[in-house]
Order: sequence, then structure tokens, then C-alpha cells
Amino acid sequence: MPKNIISGVEKNSQPHFYNKNKIWTKSFVIAIIIVGILTIISLFTGVYELRGQEDGVNMFFITRIPRTAALLLTGAAMAMGGLVMQLITQNKLVEPTTTGTIEWAGLGLLVVYLLFPAPPLMLRMTGAILFSFIGTMVFFLFLRKVKLRSSLIVPIIGLMLGAVISAVTTFLGLVFQMTQNIESWFVGSFANVQIGRYEYLWVIVVVTVLIFIYANRLTLAGLGEDVATSLGVNYNGIILIATALISLAVGIVATVIGNLPFLGLIVPNIVSIFRGDDLRSNLPWVCVIGMGTITASDIISRTIIMPFELPVSLILGTVGSIVFIIILLRQRKPGRSR
Repeated sequence: MPKNIISGVEKNSQPHFYNKNKIWTKSFVIAIIIVGILTIISLFTGVYELRGQEDGVNMFFITRIPRTAALLLTGAAMAMGGLVMQLITQNKLVEPTTTGTIEWAGLGLLVVYLLFPAPPLMLRMTGAILFSFIGTMVFFLFLRKVKLRSSLIVPIIGLMLGAVISAVTTFLGLVFQMTQNIESWFVGSFANVQIGRYEYLWVIVVVTVLIFIYANRLTLAGLGEDVATSLGVNYNGIILIATALISLAVGIVATVIGNLPFLGLIVPNIVSIFRGDDLRSNLPWVCVIGMGTITASDIISRTIIMPFELPVSLILGTVGSIVFIIILLRQRKPGRSR
């Protein structure tokens, strides 16, 4: 179907939000400025004092710039993954950490360690991406086979599936004495990010561009299989593409950084409240707010008990669990349950 027809269908199907589909608004510029300020703060936050040190400039380029770039790319990736998953499942409580995707990535990392002693980063990343894809497809296939009366059941099933996969990963790690290899994955942290260890995260830029290209079709897929098919969209094909893109982003993040809970849940829901559910216009907002959220969390993790550092996953998990409970309570209000 021609793109102009698809775009027209989207505009007619979302009349209440059509006026909000402009991207470059005053509020969006303010959001970018805030993220820029957080970026500058991140560059100059740390135990090591850069000023007055002979190797201060070298340390700035070796550790501070890579860490800040990793924060921005990771925040965009996880928030974007949550947005796409929520759209195609028609459920606001879904994201990589509530569907078991991130746990499957951890299992993939362990399997690579078991098969290949001291595997390089590329091989670990390949295993994480492959298992993320398998796990996400298992979750989607389960949703298609089972009729659920409430949207609240969907994340519960995903969390249960993730718990099972996490238990299997832990068991295998104990049996084969690989617990040290998976401990760093369970604790998502940017402390070890430096030049030479984060460059694969730039692939996320390519993923973002591809999601933006497929935005119209993903939005139609979010209306359901019958509607999407009647409008000329290959529903199964677009779901397969979306799953591959999510798995690619999550697998890279899981390999380089680790487990970052609830980021893909918090950001898309906040954006959806104010802007509706149009993927093309919401994607820049989700990326920017995701960047700001994880950068702010990382700054807190570095300063709250300085000179020590908390894992950023602890900050995200605490805030995210509170937001998750609030969203659950909103879902339980009369007229909100499905």
C-alpha cells in the first residue's frame, strides 16, 4: 500500500492526537537542552579529578566520553525497545524486562561462555542477540495462542517466563562454575565502560533509523492483525522485523552494559500520556527522555555514596518498580481493564 494512504489512515485513526504529532516543538527543544545539561554534568562527574592532573585529558577521552556516549545510546535503545513492544502487543505494561527478553539475552551469554572459552565481545553479542530474538518470539507466540481476559496478565506471564529463564541461567552457571561470568550481567553498570568496550552501541543508531522507516507499518500493526492485514500490511512480516530490531538493541545492551530494568516501561508510558500512541512522532521524544532518564540515574549512582558507586540498575529498578505499581493501579480503575 502506498505510504501516503498508510499515513492518511493513521491520521484518521488518531484524530485526538493529530495536533500533537509535531516533533520540533518548544517543549521538545527544552527536553533536548535538559539532556544536554545532564550530558555535561555526566562528563565532569566522577571520583577521579581531571583538572590539574597530567593525564586528565587522556582520562577524559578514555573514560568520561565513552561512558556518557554509552549512557545516551543505551537510554535510547531500551526506551525505544519498550515503545515498539508496547505498540505491537497493545499493552502498556510490556517492555524487555517484563517479557523475559533480557533474561534470554543473559542465557545466550552464558551459552557462549560454555561453548567458547574466553569468547570475544562480538561472539558474546551474537549469542545475546540470537537468544533475545528466540525469547521474544516465544513470548509473542504465546500471546497469540492464548486468549487473555486482562492486560495485567501479560506482564505477569512475561515476568514468570523471565524468572524461569533466569533460574535456568543461574543453575547452569553454578553447575559449570560460570557464576562470575554472569554476575556482571545481573548488575547493570557503566563503571567498566571505556574506549574500546562500547563502540558496538553505535549500532543502536542504525536500529533507530530502521524503526523510524517502519514506523507507519508498526503503528498499523499495533491496531491488530485484522486491521493491519485489511490495510495491506504484512502483519507477520512486520512483527518479525520488529522482533529482530528489538533483539538487536537489547542483545547489544545486555552484552556491553547488563540488565537495565524498567527503563522501557517508564519512558514510553510517560510520552504516551501526553502525546498518544503514534510511533513516528513519539520516537524522538522516547529517545530523548530515555537518554535523560538513564543519564540522571547514572549521575545519582555515582554521587549518592561517593567515592563508591551504585549500579545504575539499582536506581532504575527502584524508580521503575514504583512507576510499574502506579501503572498497575491505573489499569485496575473502572473502565481501564480490558
